[in-house]
Amino acid sequence: MSRRSGDGFVRCSDGHVRWGVFGAAGVVFVQRTADGPLVMLQRRSAFAHEGGTWSCAGGALDEGETPLDGGLREASEEVGAVPDDITILGSVVFQPAVDWSYTTFVVEVAEQFGASMNFETDDVGWFGPDDVDRLELHAGFAATWPELRSIILGA
Repeated sequence: MSRRSGDGFVRCSDGHVRWGVFGAAGVVFVQRTADGPLVMLQRRSAFAHEGGTWSCAGGALDEGETPLDGGLREASEEVGAVPDDITILGSVVFQPAVDWSYTTFVVEVAEQFGASMNFETDDVGWFGPDDVDRLELHAGFAATWPELRSIILGA
C-alpha cells in the first residue's frame, strides 16, 4: 500500500497527536432488515490505534479530498468494495480541535458486505444497535456513537 498525502500524525491545536494530516473520515454502513437495522463495524487490528476495539471503517483524508469521498475510499481499502447503490442518512463531525476533525457518515446499503482487506482490520461484523452498545468501542467512535445511533434509528 503506497503512502497517501494525508497519511501522518499531526499535533493538533489542543495538544493531542492524531492521525490524518488533513483530518479523517469514516463510514457506518447500515442495512435495514425485518428485525431492525444492522450496522457494519470493523475490529481494529493490533497494528492500528486502539487495536482490538470496534469502530467504523475510516482514516486519513488526502489533500483536497471531501470527507465523504475519503470515508468511502478508506472503507473500500479496509472492508472491501462499497456497493454502488448507497443512501447517505446523515453525518456526525467530531472536532476536538479547531484544526482537526473526524466526520462519520451513516450510509444505508441494500445488502451486507465486508471482509478484512488489509492489516488494519481483524474482523468485520454486522450488529444491532443494542449489540453495538455492548462492544468494546474505539474511544473516538464511542464519543460519537450516541449521535450516530440516533441517525440510524431515526431514519
